[in-house]
Amino acid sequence: MAKDSKIQWTDHTVNLWWGCSKVHTGCKNCYAESLSNRFGNDIWGEKKGRKRIKSAFNDLAKYQAQAQDEGKKYKIFVGSMMDIVEENKPLNNPIIDYATISDLRIRLFTEIELGYYPDLIFLFLTKRPERIEVSVPKILHYFPNVWFGTSISNAETVSYGRILQQAKVRNKFLSIEPHVGRIKHDDIGGLLHGIDWVIQGGESGPGKRPFDIAWAHEMREICRLYKTPYFFKQIDKVQDKDPKHEALFKREFPIF
Repeated sequence: MAKDSKIQWTDHTVNLWWGCSKVHTGCKNCYAESLSNRFGNDIWGEKKGRKRIKSAFNDLAKYQAQAQDEGKKYKIFVGSMMDIVEENKPLNNPIIDYATISDLRIRLFTEIELGYYPDLIFLFLTKRPERIEVSVPKILHYFPNVWFGTSISNAETVSYGRILQQAKVRNKFLSIEPHVGRIKHDDIGGLLHGIDWVIQGGESGPGKRPFDIAWAHEMREICRLYKTPYFFKQIDKVQDKDPKHEALFKREFPIF
């Protein structure tokens, strides 16, 4: 659980499991892998099992109750330590009825479909957008509180965004994070047709790759031209504190 998440574009994060495998250059310095290793979890890579997070569904029920009591909609990022549509993997800590990650996501998708969480907005972020339509029940593709996003990091990975753009789902967003190479208007302009939100940010932590501040100004202007809500998350955790960069932090949200 991550109540009151430090990820500025969501309210809370929930992970059904921990573990994943690397897909493209944006994964090079994966914080989730580093955190997993710090806790002694051997759950990274194609041949490794994943770790079930026992509190996930209790947390969702709690957030739904709180949102209902407060008359609010909570944004829930699923998930910071996993990829919701990753190919099926076994769980290292299975229980009856939950032996694989597919068992967990099927339960979540079923509960959303049955209306368990009317006041939660699910933000599913993946680096495997080609698997959205085969992994998520078609009825959920059009639920107003279900959003699908994919991560891109440079011009070479914009192709992942094009796959998302073509997906037959209602709500779509791009996470340009970590942004590690220039993405020009010619690379991304046409992609923003049908994209409802853009989040951008640089890399942080050990071995971070440089972020050119000009990329933020350029992306913000591209989003303005296409009338796409734009959210700038960070340069890195150090430069963010410099007052001279304050103007970069434009943080817009779509109408959820």
